[in-house]
Amino acid sequence: MDRTIYTDDHEAFRETCAGFLSKKVAPHIEQYIEDKALPRDFWLQAGELGLLGLEIPEEFGGSEAGDYRFNAVLGEELSKVSSALGSCWGIHADITAPYIAALGTQEQKERWLPKVASGECLLAIGMTEPGGGSDLAALKTTAVRDGDEWVVNGSKTFITNGYSADLVVTAVRTSPEKGAKGITLFGIEATDEGFSRGRKLDKVGQTESDTAELFFENVRVGDDRIIGQLDMGFIHMMQKLPQERLGCAVSNIAQAKQILAETIQYAKDRKAFGQSIGAFQWNKFLLAELVTQIEVAEAYVDNAVAAHAEGKLTAIDAAKAKFYSSDVQNKVLDHCVQIHGGYGFMNEYRVARAWRDARVTRIWAGSNEIMKELIGRDLGF
Repeated sequence: MDRTIYTDDHEAFRETCAGFLSKKVAPHIEQYIEDKALPRDFWLQAGELGLLGLEIPEEFGGSEAGDYRFNAVLGEELSKVSSALGSCWGIHADITAPYIAALGTQEQKERWLPKVASGECLLAIGMTEPGGGSDLAALKTTAVRDGDEWVVNGSKTFITNGYSADLVVTAVRTSPEKGAKGITLFGIEATDEGFSRGRKLDKVGQTESDTAELFFENVRVGDDRIIGQLDMGFIHMMQKLPQERLGCAVSNIAQAKQILAETIQYAKDRKAFGQSIGAFQWNKFLLAELVTQIEVAEAYVDNAVAAHAEGKLTAIDAAKAKFYSSDVQNKVLDHCVQIHGGYGFMNEYRVARAWRDARVTRIWAGSNEIMKELIGRDLGF
């Protein structure tokens, strides 16, 4: 079925994104994987094309598209090449930058956003902790008032862009007695004394995405580093999480759809017992099912994108899109590996990497179990 949410302007932007990725990025993916990180050149080149400033006002160097469909187009094109690209870009430009653009002071915006848009200042967001997982309200990193400063102590883990980030929007507990209502967001710079990083984490998939542990040992920052309102960090995160989860859904479907298309071509080209393996009834029926599942999921995600572009996406609908898209993605890719046979288990094949990369999508941005809990509560249970 034809997709109806994108205009000619969106498709022209898609061509720009695809051209950049084809010429400047795809040829270097193997090196990114070996380095377990995206090079700064990737960010600077993306910044030159305006791909990092879709959420940033023009006065601070961004393009301020004002239409989430442009974010979705770029997220799709990145994820077609590698889901790790979509993840790293998403954390920087689609998830973290909006906190500063929407909640930051004028001084913070002038200080950080121009370099965020250019790729000179790489962003990460510090939510997840070693003992916390999806339970953001239980975080233990603290900021204690000491005169005119705050002293931050604690750690974060599984932080995408964490090894390379220049600025980390970090959730810390400022009023322990208030529970979830005592969390504040701080902008902590990599040059701040007491900030350090652990090793690049050795992940099952998304190898080219640098993921790290972060440590805060008596990091001293002033009130000028508070992003948003004091003790309102949990609320701020809850308000921003729907966009993060929608971005995940967009990436999930785009990646699976691309690999499925490549698998269909493989099923046409690969011969066994005198015919293309796709001609065998089991494979033919299976591929018919997978194509239908992807298109149905894509239609729901497209509807969620359109709703978000109009400011109407609810947290519950974002949760539905996140969990369902990741379930479909993982199911489709598992079948794609099976159709490839032994080659599907070889790392040199994109299908193997995609299958491995996709497993985390049922865990991050709130596990699928948490998504179902949110949806269940909305049903009145």
